[in-house]
Amino acid sequence: MQPTDEALIVACRRGDENAWDLLVDRYQRLIYAIARNSGLDEEHAADTMQRVFTILLERLDMIEHPAKVGAWLVVTTRREAWRMSRRERLAYSKSMPDSTLETVADSSGLPDEIVLRLEAQHRVRLALTQIDGRCRELLSMLFMRPEPIPYSEVATALGMREGAVGPTRARCLQKLRELLADDSPLSP
Repeated sequence: MQPTDEALIVACRRGDENAWDLLVDRYQRLIYAIARNSGLDEEHAADTMQRVFTILLERLDMIEHPAKVGAWLVVTTRREAWRMSRRERLAYSKSMPDSTLETVADSSGLPDEIVLRLEAQHRVRLALTQIDGRCRELLSMLFMRPEPIPYSEVATALGMREGAVGPTRARCLQKLRELLADDSPLSP
């Protein structure tokens, strides 16, 4: 079982580089996705992600609720994406003073619905790390690929009977539902 966010923040405060690596691994996709959904291109989203982790590192000792670092990162990412977008619009306007300006991203920020969807996706990814490897592999094959995979291929890949895929899928989804129904934070 992986440490909680709170345990990672406490360890990072002590200078534990492994804890920092785990924290970055845990949140980098979410931060990048928020930045991209804010309208930033790949390069600026990556810059925003780096800036957010730099801010976190600088403010580790000021985080009042280490268990809620995920929410802190979401808010910080939204602010930094907005700032990056604003800087890009200003730079563009200075380079093209006589043209009609197109906005790089909507300055109103990332819609709450998108943030909620991204947080839900992140929560599902964390929950998947909590279930056994066979369930994780099965659910990943069935639900996390762009194209559906026939049960026959899933059965072959996992070394099981094709008729067992459906019932196993149902049990694995139930385990996932139970983890997601729990209001406590997931600890990958």
